Amino acid sequence: MITLTDSASIHFKKLLQDKVGVLGLRLGVKTAGCSGLSYTLDFATDIQEGDQQFESKGITVVVDASSFTVLEGTEIDWVQQGLNQYLKFNNPNVKGECGCGESFSTG
Repeated sequence: MITLTDSASIHFKKLLQDKVGVLGLRLGVKTAGCSGLSYTLDFATDIQEGDQQFESKGITVVVDASSFTVLEGTEIDWVQQGLNQYLKFNNPNVKGECGCGESFSTG
């Protein structure tokens, strides 16, 4: 299961409202950084074989089969602190992160 906080759902609803042909968000991971993995986030325009599909607070989140084991249980948050705004991934599978926060490891 992948979930969104209330603030993340408000943020994504604004982004998605005028997108034609977009089903929701596509969340995944790729090999990158000094810890090994980083998150990818894009607009989902199709559902591919093996994809997992979740609905959270009115937003569809699609995850490819190879990323799902790393992302299972993740909550996506939209954080606003002063002038800073950013996505925060609360992933229970993360065992370590690099110092800059750009990548993570699960083992």
